[in-house]
Amino acid sequence: MKKKAIEKIPYLGLKQVSRGQDVKYIGVTAVKTVGHEKHLFLEMYRNEKESMDIPVVRIALTKKDFGTYYPDKDTWTREKIGKDYYYGSTLVWNKAGGRTERNSRAKANILATEEDMQRIEKFCGKNEWYKSEWWEHIYRFQSSIAIEERRKAENRKHEKRQQALKDRQEHTPELPEAEILEMADMFYFHQKHYLYYKKRGCWVRIACTKCGGVTEARWKGGISYESQYQKWVDPPKEGVLAPCPMCGEIGEYKCQGKVKGSHSKRIYAFLGQKYKEKGMVFRYIELIKEWKLELMADDKEEIMHNASEEISGIEVARAYLMPGEKTQIDYHKHSWVDGKDYWDDCNLYGNANITIHAGRILPHTYREMQGTIFQYSALQEYEKMAPEVNPVSYLERCLDIPQLEMVVKMGLSEIAASIVRCECGIIADTNAKRLDKFLGIRKERTQQLIKSKGNCALLEVMKIEKKLKQNWTDEQIEHLAVTRLGQGQIEQALRYMGIQKLLNRIERYAGCRYESACLRAQERIRHMAVTYTDYLGMRLSLGYDLTNTVYQQPRDLEAAHNKMAAEQNKKEADKRLQEVKKRFAGIRNSYRKLRNRYFYEDDEYIIRPVRSAEEIVMEGRILHHCVGGDSYLGKHNDGQTYILMLRFAKEPEIPYITVEIERDTHRIIQWYGSHDRKPDKEHMQKWLDDYVGHLKQKDAEAKQRAQSVA
Repeated sequence: MKKKAIEKIPYLGLKQVSRGQDVKYIGVTAVKTVGHEKHLFLEMYRNEKESMDIPVVRIALTKKDFGTYYPDKDTWTREKIGKDYYYGSTLVWNKAGGRTERNSRAKANILATEEDMQRIEKFCGKNEWYKSEWWEHIYRFQSSIAIEERRKAENRKHEKRQQALKDRQEHTPELPEAEILEMADMFYFHQKHYLYYKKRGCWVRIACTKCGGVTEARWKGGISYESQYQKWVDPPKEGVLAPCPMCGEIGEYKCQGKVKGSHSKRIYAFLGQKYKEKGMVFRYIELIKEWKLELMADDKEEIMHNASEEISGIEVARAYLMPGEKTQIDYHKHSWVDGKDYWDDCNLYGNANITIHAGRILPHTYREMQGTIFQYSALQEYEKMAPEVNPVSYLERCLDIPQLEMVVKMGLSEIAASIVRCECGIIADTNAKRLDKFLGIRKERTQQLIKSKGNCALLEVMKIEKKLKQNWTDEQIEHLAVTRLGQGQIEQALRYMGIQKLLNRIERYAGCRYESACLRAQERIRHMAVTYTDYLGMRLSLGYDLTNTVYQQPRDLEAAHNKMAAEQNKKEADKRLQEVKKRFAGIRNSYRKLRNRYFYEDDEYIIRPVRSAEEIVMEGRILHHCVGGDSYLGKHNDGQTYILMLRFAKEPEIPYITVEIERDTHRIIQWYGSHDRKPDKEHMQKWLDDYVGHLKQKDAEAKQRAQSVA
């Protein structure tokens, strides 16, 4: 669309305004040829004499494009004639008017003449359904153009993706399947064979998965002359290794009765190959070794007929890593339409999503890495740290964080694993070249960190040491790592004691040595460290002076901690009681009135409304349920529902059951005792049903008295 040429075309102008009171805008149309292409022009004018020369908006359409021009702003947009049409659209020339009903829009927006409507229908297509809403023709015409453009864009994008996929497949080397299967059987499945057996008297029937043969042999010596010339084997036993009587291969005995047809073992492996000049493609392969036992029905029983083993593999995915490009993963899929396998550049959705697990890296990979950007990535060293790795994730992290190579070559296995898992919070400076600056620790700590093989707990303590500008000994660093205390806890304690004194007190309270290798002892130290720092924090929050050594080191830490917790809880509880007393004052004010209505007692129980909001809160705390929440307090305060307290007549001040009752119908919404339980459920339910009946009878009597007085 030639926008500059369209702007030079004079406006059509409004010949005459409308006398209709509801008419706000009038449209004028024309068909003009611009650049050898027909254009439909729609200009919308305000229904005012002052606005007959310059339109509010000019809309231009061709068979393949459209645009909206605003003369007052001198700007072009790709807006359609209406927005959110099916949800009460706003037309582009009346955005300030908001959404209106269809009838109102039809009256407020009209065309100048019938010829204008005919031009629109001829250019955009005729539809009798939209005679009054003439703009619908243009809206649908614009929508069809936009849909066609999106379709073409998606087709171009798809073609581009398919071309890139084809290019990757052409440059991907052949997969050495036979070599991979042989290597997997030797190094990963360890050339494992099975000897299935079934005993019958002195004889045993054996089936070998390696040679596939089935034979019988004696496992127990006989007394006959012929027995000394018969085939003989050692007594077979489940899980014991023995040579096959037929081929001589070593196999593991497995009882026939424990085999259900077949059993298998699978592993995942990665094969890296050079891709183009500097890149790598990692082939993610699923390797399966299956052992089968075939049985044949006899007159009396099932007998072993044949045994076999098979190793197979299938390529699941390919990950392409190129310098300066985003990692591309192609997936091996199966079409249920034509029954063929194919490669695609996007994963499946939902539960069918193909996941790339950690696996073994085939040795051939490291030869292929020579001359690529990953030649010095230390992938081989990283593999030695863990039995199974995901090289794709590792190399992606290497591209993002080049210092990962340094971390791996220094033997910091835990830190390297954290970085590969994208736990990059341990990194202090991503641009640093030295390890101490990269991790945010003091330079003197590097050797200690290397000796610990990158222990993350030790690293955290070293980072805290530097942040707090401390200078601790190696032993103190190691002991603090056992406690797992955070920076805030350590910083709080250091205001009143030295680091060694803190460690000594934690050790004394725990009754365990830091050097102990016992996991239970280490957990005990961590528990007491948290308890002690928590105790100090509560002392501070309650206003105690921690320079007093009596407060710093109580004799019984657990008892002192519980005492501080109770004191702090009491302070918070008192604050809560004062808050609800002020917010829900209506509960106290309505008590007398409600007592006359809901109070009831017999020889066994007494039930009454609550006296105040504070009593509801305490009821919830004592019985350990949720009645003290703002929702129950608010409903009682507003008179929607009421909270009643049911107690033993002999102990009227001891909470037993809490009842929520509806105001108008006296329907009991819920009732609970301690810990949301219903004590003596059947008996109490019957008592409450009788109580509701009593309330209804009481209301009926009051109504009858009121009628008699009237």
